[in-house]
Amino acid sequence: MQPLAERVRPQLLEDYIGQNHLIGPNGPLRRALEQKIIPSLIFWGPPGVGKTSLALLLAQYLNRPFYQLSAINSGVKDIREIIDKAGYQGLFNQQQPVLFIDEIHRFSKSQQDSLLGAVEKGSITLVGATTENPSFEVIGALLSRCQVYVLKPLEQADLLTLLKQAIQRDEILKQKTIQLHETEALFRISGGDARKLLNALEIVVNAQPSDTVIITNDLVLNVIQQNLALYDKQGEQHYDIISAFIKSIRGSDPNAALYYLARMLKGGEDILFIARRMIILASEDIGNANPNALLLANACFESVNKIGMPEARIILGQCVTYLASSPKSNASYAAIDKALDLVEKTGDLPVPLHLRNAPTKLMKQLDYGKDYAYAHAYENNFVDLEFLPDAVKGQTLYEPGANAAEDKLRQYLRLCWKEKYGY
Repeated sequence: MQPLAERVRPQLLEDYIGQNHLIGPNGPLRRALEQKIIPSLIFWGPPGVGKTSLALLLAQYLNRPFYQLSAINSGVKDIREIIDKAGYQGLFNQQQPVLFIDEIHRFSKSQQDSLLGAVEKGSITLVGATTENPSFEVIGALLSRCQVYVLKPLEQADLLTLLKQAIQRDEILKQKTIQLHETEALFRISGGDARKLLNALEIVVNAQPSDTVIITNDLVLNVIQQNLALYDKQGEQHYDIISAFIKSIRGSDPNAALYYLARMLKGGEDILFIARRMIILASEDIGNANPNALLLANACFESVNKIGMPEARIILGQCVTYLASSPKSNASYAAIDKALDLVEKTGDLPVPLHLRNAPTKLMKQLDYGKDYAYAHAYENNFVDLEFLPDAVKGQTLYEPGANAAEDKLRQYLRLCWKEKYGY
């Protein structure tokens, strides 16, 4: 059975709720529809404000064929198949189809490039939907060929209308007696997302044994806490999930890390946000215990940026399991913070003369660079020389972690510096 949000999706433009600034009597999109002239479009707005429904209604209003792809599970091959169909239909003078791409910001550059020719020729009307700023997420060549419309969050009056329409019109809900005594909890849970709002209503209603359901805030909170797993990219759970993800990798638990990765992917989290956090973690929590971790995390970021979803999940999964299974050390992270603290306390100390560059005759006369010893000219490529300013010499900032890789670094440093730094 379809979820409630799908069952009550508006079938006519007149039934569409919200976005009056676009489709109201004087809205620019309404005027364009009435003139039957629709350019390729980008709908930019938060989740659950009606981007998909509006795209469907546009195609219906114009009597155009409608194709839909999701950037999460579609690739260049799927795009080309639809473009080929559009070209074939054009040979028979059929109407220019509307191609709707949900979450277009998750398409890689190559995937977006594959749309350019068809959009430029006008063989399709592209309608892209994005929750991210298209100026940053859509390539310039494609963005310049599209009109961007900003969809606003739904207001409480809109959400209340949605609830009442669902109760009155849905064939399943109509079989029950549903009274909306309180709606604050439903509104708060939805966060202005119509899909979440309707899903929450359906869960609450289905959880009641009686055909008479009185919606109150206490009832909603009690049922939802037991049944609804929400992931809000902008809200508190966004930070909770990414925190759990990072801590699971830091705690060397690949199973938990994969679980939270899946939660983020299912919730529509930006894959580049996830990859960026793993680059930071690879240095902060693994560091010199396994230097390859940073290389892999960086390669992961570059790869998911090129590939996009759904294949990017494989690359992210590989990187997550590798990082979680690597030995951990925060020694280099702690070292740079100690160095910054030392600089904060001691200020701009003069660089020792023997370490200064001497590009001019005057600088040489002032002994810049004098007594500098070139390490590679000595045995084992090391010379015992003072590199810190006099006021802080002997300070130990980097203390290698207790792991196999950094034990080797410690042994080398001890061989070089003997007891100077306490290695």
